[in-house]
Amino acid sequence: MQASDMGSDLEKILFTKEQIDARLVEMAAEIDRDYEGKEILLVGVLRGAIMVMADLSRAISTPLEMDWMAVSSYGSGTKSSGVVRILKDLDSDLTDKHVLIVEDIIDSGLTLAWLKSNLSSRGPASVEIATMLRKPEAAKVEVDVKYVGFDIPNEFVIGYGLDYAEKYRNLPFIGTLAPHVYN
Repeated sequence: MQASDMGSDLEKILFTKEQIDARLVEMAAEIDRDYEGKEILLVGVLRGAIMVMADLSRAISTPLEMDWMAVSSYGSGTKSSGVVRILKDLDSDLTDKHVLIVEDIIDSGLTLAWLKSNLSSRGPASVEIATMLRKPEAAKVEVDVKYVGFDIPNEFVIGYGLDYAEKYRNLPFIGTLAPHVYN
């Protein structure tokens, strides 16, 4: 799917595939430097982190393993309440491992704060967070994020794993969805 396939549903492109790829290479270099001599367990948060996880993992030179979690936040509509239910837990034992949570986007931070606390209670050597996008204006709780691709305004974004009603995840760029689609 390309921008031309979206018609008037696309408001604007925020980051092209080339910009995303370049930033992921920079993030991977930071991760390689920080985890030199260690192994990493990347924990992808389904479904949105699939693209970030795939591309970031290929750019990292440090030995790594991968695992996935799916969590659901209860709330009204698109708003998170911070009450989290695990839909798919990890298969890996986290004891003494260096865990790097990989996210597509951080909005309120409520779910991620809960997830970091949950994983930290499982005996890892460390737990850090990498995200492609962060919305500082939307934060309801402070979450320490070690690796951030891009900070963005509090807008509805799609593409590169991010969806609206399960559509647009397969866009190779990150863009804003036109308000007429979701209003």
